[in-house]
Amino acid sequence: MARVQVELPSLLAAATGGQRSLEIEADTLEEALRVLVTQHPRLKGHVFDERGELRQHVLCFLNETNTRWIEDHGRAVKDGDRIVLLQAVSGG
Repeated sequence: MARVQVELPSLLAAATGGQRSLEIEADTLEEALRVLVTQHPRLKGHVFDERGELRQHVLCFLNETNTRWIEDHGRAVKDGDRIVLLQAVSGG
């Protein structure tokens, strides 16, 4: 299993006990996200919608690539990869 770093915005830190950087062990991007919400269940509703898809306002990057551009979320991750979750903020 690969060790990947997951970075979260301060808006989600309350769901992880204040942690903004977490290390996850997983073989794929999809598994890493599943492990993340299994270890920190309060994140699930903030990150995933009722269909289990990333919420529209959540951006997820694997290293420098927006995961919306990655067709296969079963893509393997490797030691040192970085997953960054961001929440889009709007308003006027």
